[in-house]
Amino acid sequence: MTMIDLTLAILVLLITPGPTNTLLFLAGAERGWRPALRLILAELAGYLLMVVPLALVGVTVLHDAPRAQALVAIAAGLWVAWLAIKLWLPQTAQSGTQRISAPLVFTTTMLNPKALIFGLVLLPAPDHLGSHLVLFSALVVAVAAGWAGFGAWLGGVSGSESAAMLWIRRGASVWLSMVSLTLLAKGLGA
Repeated sequence: MTMIDLTLAILVLLITPGPTNTLLFLAGAERGWRPALRLILAELAGYLLMVVPLALVGVTVLHDAPRAQALVAIAAGLWVAWLAIKLWLPQTAQSGTQRISAPLVFTTTMLNPKALIFGLVLLPAPDHLGSHLVLFSALVVAVAAGWAGFGAWLGGVSGSESAAMLWIRRGASVWLSMVSLTLLAKGLGA
C-alpha cells in the first residue's frame, strides 16, 4: 500500500461517525471548539495504547485466540450502549460539570473497533511502522479537531439553549444505540 493509499484508508475510517467522534462532536457543541480540543490527547492516547501492541503482535494473538475479536466487539458494544443511555438522560443531576471528559474519550477510543482495523490491517509494516504511526497520529488530531469544530459550529447555530442541546444529545444517543447494536451483533455472531 502506498502512503497515499494508506492516508486515504486511515482518513475514511477516522472520519466515519463512531463513538469517539460522537463524543468529540458533543464536546464541541457543549463547550466550544477550543475547550473540546483538550480531549484530542485522550483520543490519541487511547488509540496508540491499542494500535501499537496490535501492530506489533496482534496478528499472532488473534490467530491463537480467535474468540478475542468477538469479545472485544461485545465489550465495545456494551460500552457504547452505556454511552447512549448516559447521553439520553437529562443533565440535571450533573449541571455545571462537563459530561464529556478525557477519561470517557480515552476509554471509548480504546474500545473502538476501528483500533482493531488500524492495528491489525492498516498500520502493521515492520519497516514502516514508525512513519505509519506518525501519519496516523497526525490524522487522528486533524479529524478529531474537525469533529469538535463541527459540534461547536452546530452548537453555535442552535444556540446553547438547553432544549437545543438536549436534541443534539438525544440524536447522538440514537446514533450510538445503532452502533452498539451493530457491535453486539458482530460480537455475538462471530
